[in-house]
Amino acid sequence: MRYLPDSLKTFVDEQVSQRGCGTRSKYVCELIRKDQQGQELRGLLLDGASSASAGLADTAHFKRFRRRVEGFIA
Repeated sequence: MRYLPDSLKTFVDEQVSQRGCGTRSKYVCELIRKDQQGQELRGLLLDGASSASAGLADTAHFKRFRRRVEGFIA
């Protein structure tokens, strides 16, 4: 972190302390992971938006979806 201005070092140190990251490096890794996840989600959303419609989602569709999700959580 020697290349950061003092004001940014202070901010990073505060974030490390508040989030319980442990070190500056762990905080930066956390930010990178979140950015990667955001980009992946954006890609999935764009793929979904550009795909053909699968039809209307009715009550039965959401019930099936909930059962699938519950299977992953259990």
